[in-house]
Amino acid sequence: MDNGLIETGSVDEGERRRPMLETISGGKTKLLIALPEKLKLSPRGRLLLPAGIVLALASAFFGARALSGGGTPAGPSARDSHAPTVRRGGAIFVLEGSPLRGRIAVAPVELKTISRSRVVTGTVEADPARTVRILAPVTGRVGELNVELGDNVKKGQPLATIDSGDLAQAVADAEKARATVKLTKSAMERAVGLNKAGGLALRELEQAQNDYRQATTELKRAEARLEVIGDSGQVSGQRKIVLTAPIDGTITALETAPGDFIDNATESMMTVSNLAKVWVTASVQEKDLSFVQKDERVEVSLLAYPGEVYSGRVQIISQLLEADTRRNKVRISFENPYAIFKLNMFATVRFFAPATQQVLVPSSALFMVNDTTSVFVETAPWTFQRKPVVTESDYEGATIVRGLEAGQRIVVRGGILLND
Repeated sequence: MDNGLIETGSVDEGERRRPMLETISGGKTKLLIALPEKLKLSPRGRLLLPAGIVLALASAFFGARALSGGGTPAGPSARDSHAPTVRRGGAIFVLEGSPLRGRIAVAPVELKTISRSRVVTGTVEADPARTVRILAPVTGRVGELNVELGDNVKKGQPLATIDSGDLAQAVADAEKARATVKLTKSAMERAVGLNKAGGLALRELEQAQNDYRQATTELKRAEARLEVIGDSGQVSGQRKIVLTAPIDGTITALETAPGDFIDNATESMMTVSNLAKVWVTASVQEKDLSFVQKDERVEVSLLAYPGEVYSGRVQIISQLLEADTRRNKVRISFENPYAIFKLNMFATVRFFAPATQQVLVPSSALFMVNDTTSVFVETAPWTFQRKPVVTESDYEGATIVRGLEAGQRIVVRGGILLND
């Protein structure tokens, strides 16, 4: 034969009868067949065997060669009996007797009804509907300042006094208009009498009546100007106006001082805010807006009061997303009779989503490979397949995922032993 030689030899009767392989020169292998001593050998130590026996021995010989490396294994345990796992076409087999079986835990996927929540940061702000900026109705110099930052004030309480030339001009204009009205009224009345007596032309009467109407109109304008100035305070004398508080509240901003000159009627001198009701304004990321619904319950915690939770309702959801931060302003209103909420306090706001059914898996079952999250799904007893999933959020130590169905069995512990 091309691949080997068959020889026989005698051994003791008690020795195990098995073929023995021996490599000889030329790269060939010969098969040594052990025979009992009682069989007689030829003078050269060879036994002439029948052809059938020779073919049987040859089949056993080459079968032994196949087991030594020349054949194809019949299954995972045939070739890889020394390894704990075998991989075939994406499937992973944990062989019987492998120590990995004691270190891998498998459990079914669960479908639970959960109510998810999101926690975001927020700040305490004044309610704009209860906040008034104090503006000077005329230009002038601040003569007196009656309040300080943080003071509580009552409606009508003096805040500051302004000495204004504009005010003096407005008062003078009003007095001049009153005098003009009085004069033109007398002239009109005389013209009416002369016209009835036939001593005055109709055109002159009409001119007198027109002068009176113009004077009356100018007086109304001057008085309206004084009325607007007076709405912001109390006019005192010819030059001074005392600014008063328009509402009960707290001085939350102060931007003037005694001796300051006010030359811009649009600049705020101070701000009065009624803090009996305040807002907690939360900044919600764009991806979490599904958790925010108008009138839904929220829980607010303040750093100043550990362990205290304040329940409120969503009042306003801004329709404008901030372009730079990609966040949305959400406001929750709170009654604040005891001044617990102070402006600019940091707050933690928890929003709750409606209850839904979700697939939950332990975080230990998830693996990240090449930016893809996956789990190991059991397709048969101790046979696993990697399956990509999409994670959504964490919930009470587990993770919500998409891509699995309830009842599927996955590796929940020891999956790192199967990971490439």
